[in-house]
Amino acid sequence: MGKPTGFLEIERVKDSYEPVAQRLKHYREFMPALDDAAAKLQGARCMDCGIPFCNNGCPVNNVIPDFNDLVYQQDWQNALTVLHSTNNFPEFTGRVCPAPCEAACTLGINADPVGIKSIERAIIDKAWENGWVVPQPAKVKTGKKVAIVGSGPAGLAAAQQLARVGHSVTVFEKNDAAGGLLRYGIPDFKLEAEVIDRRLEQMQFEGIAFKTNTVIGSADIPKGIVNDARTVVTPAELEAAFDAVILAGGAEVPRDLPVPGRELKGVHFALELLIAQNKQNVGGAANPINAKDKHVVVIGGGDTGSDCVGTSNRHGAACVTQLELMPMPPEQENKSIVWPYWPVKLRTSSSHEEGVERDFAVQTQEFVGENGVLKAVKLVRLDWVDGKPTPVAGSEFELNADLVFLAMGFTNPVASLLDSFGVEKDARGNAKATTDGVGCYQTSVAKVFAAGDVRRGQSLVVWAIREGRQAAREVDAFLMGSSTLPR
Repeated sequence: MGKPTGFLEIERVKDSYEPVAQRLKHYREFMPALDDAAAKLQGARCMDCGIPFCNNGCPVNNVIPDFNDLVYQQDWQNALTVLHSTNNFPEFTGRVCPAPCEAACTLGINADPVGIKSIERAIIDKAWENGWVVPQPAKVKTGKKVAIVGSGPAGLAAAQQLARVGHSVTVFEKNDAAGGLLRYGIPDFKLEAEVIDRRLEQMQFEGIAFKTNTVIGSADIPKGIVNDARTVVTPAELEAAFDAVILAGGAEVPRDLPVPGRELKGVHFALELLIAQNKQNVGGAANPINAKDKHVVVIGGGDTGSDCVGTSNRHGAACVTQLELMPMPPEQENKSIVWPYWPVKLRTSSSHEEGVERDFAVQTQEFVGENGVLKAVKLVRLDWVDGKPTPVAGSEFELNADLVFLAMGFTNPVASLLDSFGVEKDARGNAKATTDGVGCYQTSVAKVFAAGDVRRGQSLVVWAIREGRQAAREVDAFLMGSSTLPR
């Protein structure tokens, strides 16, 4: 490494944010990228650890020590080459990935881990600023055509990989713009639309066609899922027109909470708020849900719940409370037990810092309303013993609530999509496809493949990118007999 003793001499640079009072006035990103000098110092902290567990902690297996060292040497263009060799979209992961690589960092055993995520973002942001990210169209076309259903990170990664080896790729998206939940599920203050658009423009120059407002299989989409489609294309039409199909539509069905009062006005799925807000931010219709001066309750303690907190505070909510069914995790994990794996511990996001009351081990019993309008939430505290929750007698209480957002995750892909293709499903309702041995990512329908959350269930952006890349290799081999794409 360029600085063998750097980890002994240099402290981790903490993330810096725009002050809360300022960032609550807008929906733009508010965390600046590292400048060259700070990135150099962060790269210097990467120790010559012998076995870089960070590589395996990263789902796309980024070659992290190499690009850290190149940043320390200020060799930015080679750092970009190394980063792009494993990750098509580091500008996405550099902003929204929870960084399992940092949890696996060897330095993290007894000190602050290397700021890998911030270095990754610094590399790609500098590359865009300097015009180093350019289209890479295939020199020779294969004559093969591939359809990709869904334009989230899995679909986009597969599309780019396949286009670059010469296949003609068309991406179908039911909403009015490509990007999937990158565009509409993640608030602009974490990932701005412009960051997505510039990558889509590159992909179009590489020959990828995007067909938006187009749903595949059926226009019958479950409640809680946005569908802007004006055109329906049948699986038979796709299979007739294309040599292979990749299903990458995500796990979109939100987990519901079927308690008394669920039908009251004011109880919403999280994405009803988040998607409408992102559309408003780019000049669309005003968000029909407005949290200004409202008592907001968010049910679910994950990232989507945190996004609802941040969005509600930007609306000017009177107060925001976030509830979690599970008990409060420890503030600091026992690294001797969990390292290098992803630890369960209390995580406080930038949205939490903007204002929220958090409560753990509570269960919703009922939504209470008047004249069909939500007024309160009835709750009970839970006692967790041996991993099982038991309501605590006499612990019932109520919270005033004008709005409730259900942010409890997603259960499975839209069943009608898989059923229309006749794809076999696993026990959880996902597309059944193996990632090992012969026929990786191939479904029970010969020329139909599946990748990302539609196959594995709800997961991270970085896992979707991994699966999209790997599925692209399998499709390329299926079409051509072999593949030079990375596994």
